Amino acid sequence: VQLQASGGGLVQAGGSLRLSCAASGLTFSNYVMGWFRQAPGKERELVAGIGRSGGTTYYAGSVKGRFTISRDNAKNTVYLLMNSLKPEDTAVYSCAADRRTATQTLRTMKPDGMNFWGKGTQVTVSS
Repeated sequence: VQLQASGGGLVQAGGSLRLSCAASGLTFSNYVMGWFRQAPGKERELVAGIGRSGGTTYYAGSVKGRFTISRDNAKNTVYLLMNSLKPEDTAVYSCAADRRTATQTLRTMKPDGMNFWGKGTQVTVSS
Protein backbone atom coordinates (compact mmCIF):
# COMPACT_ATOMS: atom_id res chain seq x y z
CA VAL A 1 0.00 0.00 0.00
CA GLN A 2 1.23 3.47 -0.88
CA LEU A 3 -0.18 6.88 -0.06
CA GLN A 4 1.63 9.67 -1.88
CA ALA A 5 0.92 13.20 -0.68
CA SER A 6 1.82 16.25 -2.74
CA GLY A 7 0.99 19.92 -3.11
CA GLY A 8 2.71 21.45 -0.13
CA GLY A 9 4.85 24.56 -0.33
CA LEU A 10 5.46 28.07 0.88
CA VAL A 11 2.57 30.53 0.76
CA GLN A 12 1.81 33.91 2.25
CA ALA A 13 -0.84 34.32 4.90
CA GLY A 14 -4.26 34.52 3.31
CA GLY A 15 -3.21 32.34 0.41
CA SER A 16 -4.37 28.90 -0.68
CA LEU A 17 -2.92 25.48 -1.35
CA ARG A 18 -4.44 22.19 -2.46
CA LEU A 19 -2.94 18.98 -1.18
CA SER A 20 -3.46 15.67 -2.96
CA CYS A 21 -2.96 12.13 -1.71
CA ALA A 22 -2.91 9.35 -4.28
CA ALA A 23 -3.46 5.83 -2.97
CA SER A 24 -2.46 2.51 -4.48
CA GLY A 25 -2.45 -1.09 -3.39
CA LEU A 26 -5.77 -0.95 -1.55
CA THR A 27 -9.47 -0.83 -2.32
CA PHE A 28 -9.67 2.90 -1.77
CA SER A 29 -13.44 3.12 -1.37
CA ASN A 30 -13.29 0.76 1.63
CA TYR A 31 -11.32 3.28 3.67
CA VAL A 32 -12.14 6.48 5.44
CA MET A 33 -9.41 9.01 4.88
CA GLY A 34 -7.89 11.63 7.10
CA TRP A 35 -5.49 14.53 6.80
CA PHE A 36 -3.31 15.06 9.86
CA ARG A 37 -0.68 17.68 10.57
CA GLN A 38 2.25 18.01 12.92
CA ALA A 39 3.91 21.29 13.74
CA PRO A 40 7.37 21.47 15.35
CA GLY A 41 7.15 20.61 19.03
CA LYS A 42 3.50 19.64 18.82
CA GLU A 43 1.59 16.40 18.63
CA ARG A 44 0.13 15.18 15.38
CA GLU A 45 -3.49 16.25 15.08
CA LEU A 46 -6.46 15.36 12.91
CA VAL A 47 -7.29 18.21 10.56
CA ALA A 48 -10.07 16.71 8.45
CA GLY A 49 -11.67 13.36 7.71
CA ILE A 50 -13.93 12.02 5.01
CA GLY A 51 -16.17 9.00 4.77
CA ARG A 52 -15.93 6.22 2.23
CA SER A 53 -18.33 7.71 -0.30
CA GLY A 54 -17.27 11.29 0.35
CA GLY A 55 -20.66 12.32 1.64
CA THR A 56 -19.61 12.81 5.25
CA THR A 57 -16.80 15.05 6.43
CA TYR A 58 -15.27 16.22 9.69
CA TYR A 59 -13.11 19.28 10.39
CA ALA A 60 -11.12 20.35 13.39
CA GLY A 61 -12.40 23.59 14.82
CA SER A 62 -9.22 25.45 13.90
CA VAL A 63 -9.74 24.85 10.17
CA LYS A 64 -13.51 24.68 9.83
CA GLY A 65 -14.74 27.11 7.20
CA ARG A 66 -11.28 27.44 5.65
CA PHE A 67 -10.34 23.89 4.62
CA THR A 68 -12.31 21.47 2.43
CA ILE A 69 -11.64 17.76 2.20
CA SER A 70 -12.86 15.76 -0.79
CA ARG A 71 -12.16 12.48 -2.52
CA ASP A 72 -12.40 10.96 -5.96
CA ASN A 73 -12.78 7.20 -5.62
CA ALA A 74 -12.35 6.72 -9.38
CA LYS A 75 -8.88 8.27 -9.07
CA ASN A 76 -8.05 6.79 -5.64
CA THR A 77 -7.24 10.29 -4.45
CA VAL A 78 -8.17 12.48 -1.49
CA TYR A 79 -7.72 16.24 -1.52
CA LEU A 80 -7.41 19.01 1.02
CA LEU A 81 -8.14 22.52 -0.22
CA MET A 82 -6.75 25.04 2.23
CA ASN A 83 -7.92 28.65 1.97
CA SER A 84 -7.21 31.70 4.11
CA LEU A 85 -4.04 30.11 5.38
CA LYS A 86 -2.53 31.37 8.61
CA PRO A 87 1.02 31.10 9.96
CA GLU A 88 -0.29 28.69 12.60
CA ASP A 89 -1.25 26.28 9.81
CA THR A 90 2.47 25.70 9.19
CA ALA A 91 3.13 21.97 9.64
CA VAL A 92 3.88 18.71 7.90
CA TYR A 93 0.61 17.41 6.48
CA SER A 94 0.07 13.68 6.04
CA CYS A 95 -2.76 11.60 4.70
CA ALA A 96 -3.86 8.34 6.28
CA ALA A 97 -6.33 5.56 5.61
CA ASP A 98 -8.42 3.57 8.06
CA ARG A 99 -10.73 0.66 7.28
CA ARG A 100 -12.32 0.32 10.72
CA THR A 101 -13.60 3.79 11.58
CA ALA A 102 -17.29 4.25 10.98
CA THR A 103 -18.31 7.18 8.82
CA GLN A 104 -20.40 8.55 11.68
CA THR A 105 -17.36 8.77 13.97
CA LEU A 106 -14.75 10.42 11.77
CA ARG A 107 -13.88 12.77 14.63
CA THR A 108 -12.49 9.83 16.60
CA MET A 109 -9.68 9.07 14.16
CA LYS A 110 -6.34 9.11 15.95
CA PRO A 111 -2.83 8.79 14.55
CA ASP A 112 -2.15 5.45 16.22
CA GLY A 113 -5.41 3.99 14.94
CA MET A 114 -4.87 4.50 11.23
CA ASN A 115 -4.03 1.52 9.01
CA PHE A 116 -1.79 3.24 6.46
CA TRP A 117 0.17 6.49 6.26
CA GLY A 118 1.65 8.51 3.48
CA LYS A 119 4.84 10.51 3.65
CA GLY A 120 4.09 14.05 4.71
CA THR A 121 4.28 17.23 2.71
CA GLN A 122 5.50 20.49 4.23
CA VAL A 123 3.19 23.50 4.32
CA THR A 124 4.77 26.79 5.38
CA VAL A 125 2.69 29.93 5.76
CA SER A 126 4.60 33.18 6.06
CA SER A 127 3.18 36.24 7.80
